[in-house]
Amino acid sequence: MFKFATQSYHHIPKLFLITLILAISIQTFKQSPYHLLTFALLTISVLTFYFLNKPRTVYLIDFACFKPPNVLRVPYATAAEHGRIILASQPKSIAFQFKIFERSGLGEETCLPHPLHYLPPSPAMIDARDESQLVIFSAMDSLFKQTGISPKEIDILIVNCSLFAPTPSISAMVVNKYKMRSNVKSFNLSGMGCSAGLISVDFAKNLLQVHPESYAVVISTEIITPNSYMGKERSMLLPNCLFRMGGAAILLTNKRSQGKHAKYKLLHVVRTHKGSDDKSYRCVTQEEDKEGHVGIALNLDLMVIAGNSLKSNISTIGPLVLPVSEQLKFLINMLKRKILKLAIKPYIPDFKKAFDHFCIHAGGRAVIDELQKSLRLSAEHVEASRMTLHRFGNTSSSSLWYEIGYMEAKGRMNKGDRVWQIGFGSGFKCNSAVWECNKKIEATKSSAWADCIHRYPVNEPEIVKL
Repeated sequence: MFKFATQSYHHIPKLFLITLILAISIQTFKQSPYHLLTFALLTISVLTFYFLNKPRTVYLIDFACFKPPNVLRVPYATAAEHGRIILASQPKSIAFQFKIFERSGLGEETCLPHPLHYLPPSPAMIDARDESQLVIFSAMDSLFKQTGISPKEIDILIVNCSLFAPTPSISAMVVNKYKMRSNVKSFNLSGMGCSAGLISVDFAKNLLQVHPESYAVVISTEIITPNSYMGKERSMLLPNCLFRMGGAAILLTNKRSQGKHAKYKLLHVVRTHKGSDDKSYRCVTQEEDKEGHVGIALNLDLMVIAGNSLKSNISTIGPLVLPVSEQLKFLINMLKRKILKLAIKPYIPDFKKAFDHFCIHAGGRAVIDELQKSLRLSAEHVEASRMTLHRFGNTSSSSLWYEIGYMEAKGRMNKGDRVWQIGFGSGFKCNSAVWECNKKIEATKSSAWADCIHRYPVNEPEIVKL
């Protein structure tokens, strides 16, 4: 199933440099004191250059997830009633939507923005801006309160929101609200799907390599007010059933002084893009239906394409995280199959030996089921993903942060634990990030889970009859 890429060659220049220095030092001792002094200065210069150019460690100080107000809840009864009224002339579409709701894995407390509660929904640009401000400002206010950091201290701001791209941009809206410095480096990413949160983290990591002693804020959200599908095509009704309000704000830094205060340390970010393949490129598209209604169309091949993208991503991240024993098992299995032509099954590495916690994008029950099966994970390993889907729905790129928030609220995050975040997005992309916990993390009252964590995990039936 997995084909590991050749890794670890990045250590060769370091080994060559050490060998060279040792060889020269042996020869130098045979020469005059001037040669020795010259060599000493050269060695100091080389070592100084190395340490100055050594990759900076990126820390995650804290993050905050948006908690929607209860007044915006969409319980099963409300969703069913709205479906009957809006699709009154389309009994097959109603039946399809009911079938999705019953198997979605969503609970009774997921939320939609206010304009989508009307019959019929009447979203406008001003409503989309209102949702943006509610979600983002709430998360940012919580983040600043939790960390004690001032908006004026932020050096880098990255916002990702796939489908809502107004002018001025959302990042400009944040700069204006919090009166950030005029030299803040702000970026607004759009159209990159549910995995854009990890793309933003990777972007921030790269910027923090060239801007020392800096703070970076990443905001991940999806504004759904203007993007609810108003048509009748069944392939485009699915996102309406799964997507809900959500957002997260994450504070990153490269300041060594903040290492002891930070929650996590970023170890790896691996990005896989399958856009060169036509099927992958077209499996999730925003388009118009026959009646001119804009929506997100999901191709039937989506799960197969997601699986192939995951395999490619794993082939890169595997050698970086798996213990040698697992890599040897895979190598031996591959040699038996490829060289000896034995009819045996490919060996699937045990990623549970590399990670303590798994955060799978809560895109839907089918996504979580498929990854649990492919990675041979237990119910406990995917608990955070299932409970996030149940409580908050598919919140797009921010879902991974609700999942880490769930594990923190349960008191499961301990010093040294490794967390694997896996996100999928249109294009088609599979991105993953690996974090190491810096300290034992206690549950806080400011968490989006604080008022309901005692009720979780909940039992999820395969079908919830409406």
